Order: sequence, then C-alpha cells, then structure tokens
Amino acid sequence: MAPDTRSEQASKKQDFKRLGLALLFLVGTAFFAASLQPGGSGVSIELVIAAVIGGYMAMNIGANDVANNVGPAVGSKALTLMGAILIAAIFEAAGALIAGGDVVSTVKKGIIDPSLIPNARIFIALMMAALFAGALWLNIATALGAPVSTTHAIVGGVLGAGIAAGGFGIANWNQMGMIAASWIISPVIGGAIAAGFLFWIKRSITYRRDMIGAGRRMVPIMVSIMVFAFSTYLIMKGLKKIIKLDILQAGGIGLVLAVVSYFVVKGLVSKHSASLANEKPSINKLFTIPLIFAAALLSFAHGANDVANAVGPLAAIAEAVSSDGVASKAPIPFWVMAIGALGISIGLALFGPKLIKTVGSEITELDQMRAFCIAMAAAITVIIASQLGLPVSSTHIAVGGVFGVGFLREYIKQNYAETIHSIEKCHQGQDQAEVERFMQEFEAASLQDKRAKLTELKKKNASIELSKSERKSLKKKFRQELVKRSALFKIAAAWIITVPVSGLMAAILFFIIKGIMAPDIDGNQEPKKQTIEATE
Repeated sequence: MAPDTRSEQASKKQDFKRLGLALLFLVGTAFFAASLQPGGSGVSIELVIAAVIGGYMAMNIGANDVANNVGPAVGSKALTLMGAILIAAIFEAAGALIAGGDVVSTVKKGIIDPSLIPNARIFIALMMAALFAGALWLNIATALGAPVSTTHAIVGGVLGAGIAAGGFGIANWNQMGMIAASWIISPVIGGAIAAGFLFWIKRSITYRRDMIGAGRRMVPIMVSIMVFAFSTYLIMKGLKKIIKLDILQAGGIGLVLAVVSYFVVKGLVSKHSASLANEKPSINKLFTIPLIFAAALLSFAHGANDVANAVGPLAAIAEAVSSDGVASKAPIPFWVMAIGALGISIGLALFGPKLIKTVGSEITELDQMRAFCIAMAAAITVIIASQLGLPVSSTHIAVGGVFGVGFLREYIKQNYAETIHSIEKCHQGQDQAEVERFMQEFEAASLQDKRAKLTELKKKNASIELSKSERKSLKKKFRQELVKRSALFKIAAAWIITVPVSGLMAAILFFIIKGIMAPDIDGNQEPKKQTIEATE
C-alpha cells in the first residue's frame, strides 16, 4: 500500500473518531435533557431538541471562535497546538462557569421585539431555528477555514427567524445598521492598533543598535501596558456578571496591577536577557510568557461573554418551556451553562486545530512580537468600543490585527527594498568594496543614523531623481505580499455573508420546525406542552 493511501486512511479514521466523539457528546446531552422534568410532569421534546442544538452550537463556537484567542500564540510558537488547546479549554470553561452570569437576554442585542411574538410555542420555534442556523453556518465556515463572528451568526439567525415569525416590522433596523457597521469598524480598529504597537516595538527595540539594552528598558513598559489593558478588559467584560465597575474603577485597579507588574517584569527581563545574544530572536523570547498569559486571559473573557451565544437561546427556550411565556430576560440554569462550557471545550479539542492554524500561520507569518501586538489590539479595542457603545466582534478584531501586522510588514519591506535600490543607484560607478562597506554600515546603523545617512546621500545625489512612472514601477517591483490575498478575500467574503446566510437558513428552519411542532402553533390560546410521560 502506497504511503499516501495509508496517510489518507489514517486521516479518515481520525475524522470518524472526531465525529463519533462529537456525536457521543450530543447523545449524552439529549439523555441529560430528557432526565429534566420542567413542571414536574414529563419530558419536554422541545427542551431535549434545544439542548442538543445548544450543544452543537457550543462545539462550533469552540471549533471556530476560540481560534482567535490562541491562534497568534500558536503561530508565533509561543505555545504548541496541544498546549494552546489545553489552556483555551480550561480558561474558556472557567470563564463560562465562574463569570458567565445568572441571567441572559433572550433576544441577543435587542435586534427583534419579543413583545410581537404571539406565544411561547412560536418563540421556542424561533429560538431553535436561530440557534440551529447559527451553528450550521459556523460549521460550514469552519470547514472552509474561515474564522467568522459567532455573535453575527446568531444575530443573523434571530433576525431571519424573527422576520419569518412576525414580519419585517419585528426587527430593530437601527441596531442592525450598527452591527453591519461593526463589520468594518472591528477589523480596522484592531488592525490599526496591532500595527501601531508593532511599529512602536520596531522603532524602540529592533531598530536599535543595542537591541538587548532597548529590550530591558521597553519590554517591562510594554508588558505593564498589557497588564493594564487586560486587567481593565477582564474586569469590565469577563467579570461584569460577578462585579459591576465603571471604566474609572476598572482602570484604577488595572493601573495598580500594571505598576506592580512593571517592577516584577523589569527584574525578570534583566536577569533573563543577560545571557541573550543581541539579535531579534532574543527579543522575541522576552514576549513568550506575556503571550501565554494573554491567550489564557482572552480565553477566560471569551468564555464569560460569548458562551451566551450558545446558551442564551437555550436558556430562553428552557424558560419558555417551564413558564409557557415569552420573557425578555431568562435565568441560566447551571446545566445549561455546563453544556455550553463543555461543548466549547470539546469542539475546540476535536475541530479547533484547523482554524487555529489559519489564524496563526496561514494569513501571515507571526512571531512573538507580532502575536503580542494582536493580543494587545484585542483587549484595547474592546475597551474603547465598550465606552463608545460600538458593537464590535472579537473575531473581527483579532483577525483584523493579524492583517494589520501583515500589511505593516509589507509596507516596511517594500520601503526598505526601495531604499537599498536607491543606495545602489547612487553608488553606480564606484568601487564595489566601497559600496559594500556603506551597505554594511547602513545595515548596522540605528534608525536615526540610517535617516542621517540617507539625507546625506540625497544631498550628494540630488541630480538623480526618479520620475513618477519609474517610482511606480519600483514599488511594483519591490512589492512583497506577506499577507496571503486568497485568505483575505475568503475571510472578508465570509464576514459579509454571515448575517444574511444565517438569517436565510433560520427563516427556512423556522417554517420547518413550526410545521413539525403542532398545527395550532399560530393560535393565541394557551400553548399546550408537548411532553412524553416519564416512565418509572
């Protein structure tokens, strides 16, 4: 048997194992939900089906959304793939169970008016359709290798099913406009902040003659800024269900922790850098530990916030089944939160590696410094957006950050290649040894010295001016595409169609579920509980 054939068979076996374990989780979820007796009379079919769909959604969140938190750390080799999965699974579950909250809005982001839903049965069908459509789209996006927003998937599902249930008047179109605007706002802000941090690191550390000395001065400052940003982010977003603090209080706590961390990190960096060579890989090593902490904290905050995308509709269905009513807020039973936390962890472990690799290495090449900038962008953007009331997506921020550092690298590489070409052109006709000496001095010079050398060179060679067409030709010649364009277009397309596709699927699923549940579902009479009597 050929090696390729054996490899394909082994891959298929792994795929079957993963599917089997996923199915086992969903079957276990169904049996667990069947053991519950809302109202004390029997087993609710709606609750069992909703629990299975909620578990399916949670697995897809783990497979797709969690990659944004750990992908850059894996791509930069700060974490191994298995280490990242372990850290993310633990902290996602901890965030969901510790800080996931007791109550959730039944209609995410207020995109439809629940008062216009006629009865509890319609509401249950709507939520089932929305949850199932969001999960299906996440599954498709994961298979295509496109990291998409879980929040946008569930928003599209609720919108589509809501319109199918109550017409176009049920939707809050102003809110939908804000969500559509976030498709642009999130990646642009995330990309700009990540690129800004990377430019700062380059100017203050890697462009210096004494990189290790610059690293000793700057890395503690940068890590303390990270501690401030992540502490504030975690208090405001990750722990908001446990303790409510405003931006000033959260920022004050973050500032205290940042000052403490500065002195701790300063001593550690000074000790660790003593044996490092004066080169870029050595500086990268100084960012490894902060990156691991960043991945853990991002996972905790994600579990505390985004698990509601899986369990929110399930909690709403559980409330509707037990109370026969439609409520704007619903309590989250512990078993519902446990399904979300366990499902996210299982989905991450079984199907997460594909998207982790996409975010970490298939868009652009990442090292620890670049990954650190992306993590910083994620925390800072959420803080800014929260204060401005902008509905941003953590997925779009993280992926925007990856593109931001990639495009900055392209710009710097292109400028540098043009500079080298200009130097060589200015030295035409001179002795080759003299040209090489100048190039060596230029390479070793600090940023300020490089600028001075180029200024002097331009004065001496003012007569050598390139025309506009020649400059354009040079830019094209030296353009290095360090961001994979196919990944850019695929991800952008997936983001644009997430809401409409999940909405369309939800509308179709709503009519299917509505037809299956009961012929009198449209009636305004008290809904009848569809149950199976529990057997002894």
